[in-house]
Amino acid sequence: MPQARSRLGGDSERGALILSYMIIVPVFMAALMVIVQGSLWYLAREAALAAARQGTDAARVLHAPPGAGPRAAVAFARSSASGFLLHPRASPNGSTATTVQITVTGRVPSLVPGLPIHVTQVAQAPVEQFTTP
Repeated sequence: MPQARSRLGGDSERGALILSYMIIVPVFMAALMVIVQGSLWYLAREAALAAARQGTDAARVLHAPPGAGPRAAVAFARSSASGFLLHPRASPNGSTATTVQITVTGRVPSLVPGLPIHVTQVAQAPVEQFTTP
């Protein structure tokens, strides 16, 4: 009576598929984490730039109250980018009488515990001045 089950490789390849998965799956997961972390960094950077632009727009108007730019930048970052930009801070360092410069800094959410990633973005614009023709 012929044998119903035939093996081509014998027992020498037993468990080879599981071993290859043990090598491939961690590499795939690490690559996926790098892609997601890069996306979070990009979103935080763009959110910080948008907040800096918002602060610059608020501070450059004629007769703007002192501190209007950083307040507007932090308010925008907290309302629009609360999941992407953690602990936002804004400062008007570098501003002059004719130019407004708002710097927004914050932290990126990290998938790796203990790995701090910070972003800083700067927006600069001239102060509005009305002149007669």
